[in-house]
Amino acid sequence: MRYILWLMLGMAILTTCSCNKGSRYPGFKKGKHGIYYQLHTLGEDTVKAKPGDFITVNLTYATLHDSVFFKGTRKLQLNPPGYPGSVDECFRMLACEESATFILAAAPFFSKTLQTELPRFIQQGSNFKIYVEMLEIQTQAEYQREKEAFLSWIEDFGEYEKVILKQFIAEKKLSLDPRPSGLLYLNLTPGAGNNVALGDTVTIHYEGRFLNGRFFDSTIKRNQPFQFVYGTEWQVIRGLEEAIGMMREGERSLFIIPSEMGFGNEGSSTGIIPPFTSLIFEVELLKVSSSGKI
Repeated sequence: MRYILWLMLGMAILTTCSCNKGSRYPGFKKGKHGIYYQLHTLGEDTVKAKPGDFITVNLTYATLHDSVFFKGTRKLQLNPPGYPGSVDECFRMLACEESATFILAAAPFFSKTLQTELPRFIQQGSNFKIYVEMLEIQTQAEYQREKEAFLSWIEDFGEYEKVILKQFIAEKKLSLDPRPSGLLYLNLTPGAGNNVALGDTVTIHYEGRFLNGRFFDSTIKRNQPFQFVYGTEWQVIRGLEEAIGMMREGERSLFIIPSEMGFGNEGSSTGIIPPFTSLIFEVELLKVSSSGKI
């Protein structure tokens, strides 16, 4: 089966090459609404994402000269295309385990999809590249079941957080694999606003609790959002800084932060957080202001 798929891929590449002699972007095929694409890997599954599904993707943004300016993994809900030639159309072209590079118009992507200004290093009216690797596709029902099961499960955490976290990674087999740092992430409500960059002023609400469900801090209960300049040393624990850096304005997510990214082997100076204690934070990113301006 895989041999046939690779044969089909080879034929597609040959067809693309023959059809794109003199193409504006050699090696790329022109699709609908001016999207150019180049398929890299072909998966065995033929089911593609549709609006409403939740997808997990590896993304890389680069200039046409292959200068990378963003790279990361994102879980998001696929929306109907907001305009012709949007990145949502690209996502719908890929099945699980497939990857491709797309060339899109830069201006509408940044203004309409990311709702931010065009970067200074990209000229108005020019294009840029997005590399997409489709890691997972979930229906709304599958995503909701996973979220409810996970939120119910964490209420049963005991005090031996190290053992439980290892069991979680080994046995639960959810799409919540730890990041290289060990941070675990579950998106609860997708955000549509700006991503966070170093030097931005961010305003968040958060609730922190231990693995047994007991709360130790809440800005919501105090009715006092927390605001700080992202990237400033000693403002938040390392795990929370990494967590916020993954979010977009308007997003609400849950993070499990291992002790080595929290208060380590000494615990907090107040004594509230014991040594070697993993923590759960539910974070809502209320506002992102560029360049430290509120």
